[in-house]
Parts: sequence; structure tokens; C-alpha cells
Amino acid sequence: MDNITVRQGEPVFLRCAQDNGVTHTAWLNRSSILYAGEDKWSVDPRVSLVTLDKKEYTIKIDRVEVTDEGQYTCAVQTRSRPRTTSVHVIVQVPPKITTISENISVNEGANVTLVCIAAGKPEPTVTWRHISPIAQGPVSEEEYLEIPAITRQKEGIYECSASNEASVDVQKVKVTVNFPPAISEAKDIGVPLGQKAILRCEADAVPSAVFEWYRDDRRILNGLNGTDIENRGRLSFLTFRNVSQENYGNYTCVATNKLGSAYINIILYEISEPTSSTLLQVTIKPSPLTPQSSKAITQMPWSEILWAGPGAVQDGNSGTLGIHTSSCLLIILCAQLLLGL
Repeated sequence: MDNITVRQGEPVFLRCAQDNGVTHTAWLNRSSILYAGEDKWSVDPRVSLVTLDKKEYTIKIDRVEVTDEGQYTCAVQTRSRPRTTSVHVIVQVPPKITTISENISVNEGANVTLVCIAAGKPEPTVTWRHISPIAQGPVSEEEYLEIPAITRQKEGIYECSASNEASVDVQKVKVTVNFPPAISEAKDIGVPLGQKAILRCEADAVPSAVFEWYRDDRRILNGLNGTDIENRGRLSFLTFRNVSQENYGNYTCVATNKLGSAYINIILYEISEPTSSTLLQVTIKPSPLTPQSSKAITQMPWSEILWAGPGAVQDGNSGTLGIHTSSCLLIILCAQLLLGL
């Protein structure tokens, strides 16, 4: 007995070899006659005769169903004796996911269970996979996927695939993890009077955070007193169009959603605006120094050689000197060496 494997919905051909001694022939399904010679006995419109000659007797079953699976027999009558040939038809059913969890939204720390049930023949294998850049390989090979104490890193798309020898079926579930705002570190800002200043606040949160800005205990409203507030997703900006003396001070950014809130303090402080009078340029000519010129340099007051105005400091975190001090010391050292000659 031979086996023929066919997928559900496809046609199957049943062939039976013949010779010159055959007088009668028929195809049977279990005890039912499908064809006797050229005469069709089956009432199923899907069954048809393909070939009947001295070498081959073939019938066709179109759009095979699971109920068509089983043993089929070709009965041949010769002048000497009858003989039969059997074939077993195996119908494969592509997998189909019949039940899967809906998209869900949960709070961070909750226990999550995803379910994926599939039918098919042979019985399909179910695999869960987390579609994420940090996820590696399948996370489960069971119908149920358990995620205890879920974190924000485990949110995203979960893919269920059901596979067997016939095909693969894939469906996806979106898992959203809600968590309270977490504000990134913010920088204090230093600007001169009359300039534009922008304070920046960034917060991660699901659902997205709602931002508010405060000066001391007073909430700042958008558009009042020369200030603008602009929110872009996880970012909020407090802009001063023209900084005045009253604008300097401590500001608070508050980010809030239904799970909680977070805040951070940002300082807006004053710096002096650099002017041309605070810059010192030193030019060294390639001509050699004479003893007289060297003596003149060494007798120059330090206030004329090393001097920088108050505008040299550009921010509140680090100081930048408005002159290359090492270049001036090099000039003095060269002058002293020449005087010693």
C-alpha cells in the first residue's frame, strides 16, 4: 500500500497500472464504488475520470476534504485471476489560529498571560516570539505565554506562529505597559540679559506625561510675561523671548500621568555678554629679539600681559580664560634667556 499526502483544498490523482490482459477495472473508496470502467458510480461532483486505456486507469478527486482521507482500492479483473492495488490518502490541514489574546494595556508590575490556540492536521506547533531589538529567539513554545511582573522593557508586539507540515499561520498581539513619568537629567542655563533662553524638560511615561512649569509656587502660563511653553511628545520647552533680571532664578518642570508624577529643578542664571574690549590678541613676529626689546617686554606690567574681562566665563559649569596664558609665559621666558646671552 502506498501513501499519498495532499493538502486540504488541493486535487488528488489516483493511478492504477494496467496491461493487455485486463477485462474489467474499478476504483473503490472503502466499500463504495467510485468508478467501474467508464461508468461513474459516485454522486460526488468532485470525482472524475482522467485516463482509461490499456496502460493506466486514473481518477481525480478535486478540492480534497478531511473526510476524503482513507484507503482507496483499484480492483482489476484479468483473464487469469483478479488483483487489487491499494493507496492511502492522507489529508493535511494547514494550521489556523482559532483563539488569540486581544491587544492589552497593563500597569508595570502586573502579571500577564497571553493565549494562542490553533487547529490543523497534523497538530500544529505553537511558538510565541517577542518582536523587539533586545529579544532573542522564541520566548515560549506553548499555547500560553506567562509574563510575571511585566516591565516596560517587555512591552511591544508578541507574535504567535502555528506551524505544521502543511503551512504556517501567524497573528500578533500588542502589549502596552503603563508606567509613571521618569524625567531625564536637565541642565542649568546661563544667558546674558536681553537674550533668548530655552529651558528643556524630557520625561518617559505611558500614557504620555502632561507637563507644567513653575516659578517658586506659581504656575507659569503659556504666552504670559514673554514666555512660551511648547510640548512635543516626551519633551517640553519653556522659552523666554527676552530675558530680564526678574527671569533669573529656579524653575520646576512637573510631568504627570494617571500613575504618578515627577519633577526636576532647572536654574536660569545670568552671564556677562563678551565684548571686543575683553579680548586680547598677542602677535609674535618672526624677527629675532634684541636685548633692548627683551628688557622692554620683561618690564611690561602683568596687567598688560595677562588680562581678561568678566565676559570670559560662558556658563556656570566651567570657566574659559579669554587669553592663552601659556603663550605669554613663553614670550617672557624667551626674553629672559636672550638677556642672559
